[in-house]
Amino acid sequence: MIYDFLKPVSNDIIEFVNALPNHSIGRNTVFHTEDFFPELEGFSFALITVNETRGNNQPKIDLDFSYIRQQFYSLFPGNWNSKLVDLGQIEAGNSVEDTYFLLKNVVTDLLKNKVIPLVLGGSQDLTYAIYRGYDVLEQMVNFVSIDSKIDVVSDMVNPSESFISRIIMEEPNNLYNFSNIGYQTYYNSQEEIDLIDKMYFEAYRLGEVVNNLQITEPILRDADVVSLDLNSIKSADSGSFSKYNPNGFDGREICALARYSGISDRVSSFGIFNIDNDFKESLLIAQILWYFCEGFNYRMNEYPYISKISYFKYIVPLEEQELIFYKSDRSDRWWIETEVFGDDLSAERKVLFPCSYSDYELALSNIIPERWWRAIKKQLV
Repeated sequence: MIYDFLKPVSNDIIEFVNALPNHSIGRNTVFHTEDFFPELEGFSFALITVNETRGNNQPKIDLDFSYIRQQFYSLFPGNWNSKLVDLGQIEAGNSVEDTYFLLKNVVTDLLKNKVIPLVLGGSQDLTYAIYRGYDVLEQMVNFVSIDSKIDVVSDMVNPSESFISRIIMEEPNNLYNFSNIGYQTYYNSQEEIDLIDKMYFEAYRLGEVVNNLQITEPILRDADVVSLDLNSIKSADSGSFSKYNPNGFDGREICALARYSGISDRVSSFGIFNIDNDFKESLLIAQILWYFCEGFNYRMNEYPYISKISYFKYIVPLEEQELIFYKSDRSDRWWIETEVFGDDLSAERKVLFPCSYSDYELALSNIIPERWWRAIKKQLV
């Protein structure tokens, strides 16, 4: 059994949780202990910590996740109907690939049981293992990275800054779309930015996102995997100064992105990476986890789309074609209709693609929304 390789939650954490108020998150969580491993049926989330940092091209460092567990379990849930299990910790294997292998198989099993993995780890290349966990599901994957770096450099010396290249190039290639949220231009070469554009992927600058955080909602609504790099947060808000980040998201913004991720009906894996052994940082990490779980409990179950009867239909005639938009009568969220092309480039079927009200406004001004163009062009290359 793959879970035999996971280290149980420590007795110190169990004792800490037992002393918490009855209504805290910790007192309503089931733990993998030395004497007990829970059945996964009925759980919404599974927390897993991964003690692996070698992807940052540095010597192995032991991470202490106890601060994060203490802070998170001390919080109180909202009006939640979800259940959380803490499966303990994956220790670093003999090689990084060994760690990948175990994490991949744990993620696969959780996905099969319809449990969302909440992965806390060291280097962000662990996201590669999460992505590979979808292989046996035989589905295309939409991947969103919240990161100051795009991480598509071809130099494989530092896996945590090049794992996106590996995901794109390696077979089996299950990646349908990749989106970066919050990149900072001075950390990325122009070649990386141009490559994202040529492949019809998406990258949104930090300033663009901060000025209008709502533009990220359709992106996260369409994601399967969300990977959050803590280096995308400015140090004044994260509390971590081991690597000083003068710019980045603030605490409110990163928690809003976590909530958008949780409320997405499609997101089935969520990870937080580049965690330091810093007590101050654990406060924000706990709140990021809280906001993801909060969002999950407000999911509308609008994906997959059951019936167009639940939507208002808007037809926008343009010069050479018409765009068809749908607005949910439950959540006020917007979708645009796109065509899926077959191998002979003939339209096989129509699907709804997440968009925003501003995309509808652009269409009214006779401007085709950029996300719609990318979705169409990606199928024609």
